[in-house]
Amino acid sequence: MIEGVKIKKLKAIPDERGKLMEILRCDDGIFEKFGQVYFTTAFPGVVKAWHFHKKQDDHFVCLNGRIRLGLYDAREGSGTKGEVNEFILSLEDPFMVKIPKGVYHGFKCVADVESMILNVPTMPYNPKDPDEYRVDAYDNDIPFDWRK
Repeated sequence: MIEGVKIKKLKAIPDERGKLMEILRCDDGIFEKFGQVYFTTAFPGVVKAWHFHKKQDDHFVCLNGRIRLGLYDAREGSGTKGEVNEFILSLEDPFMVKIPKGVYHGFKCVADVESMILNVPTMPYNPKDPDEYRVDAYDNDIPFDWRK
């Protein structure tokens, strides 16, 4: 696994009314600090990739549908530089992925329905100085194939 990537297994607790799932607590070992909470969606077959951050970590959880999450470590000095990780996120097997700063990440909706990701980054978005660095999903040197 890429250095700094962490997984937190989650558990949806069902009852006759629906489900409850605790995602992130301030006393979790995976928690660093709070920046903001937001969600993003993708329609079936859509890829949202690649980007990385220099200042913030992300915490991804899939709340609806299913996504294929790709990670690529391009960080100089990292013991896992050049390594690729792939995860399938869904509510059927819920877990959170902590994505450390400097690790490229992206996802593809692999469900037949619009899929939703909840993200809890460690910093709030700053539109005057966005901590977002992008490369094209297909035209790049990242050894990951979104066409699968």
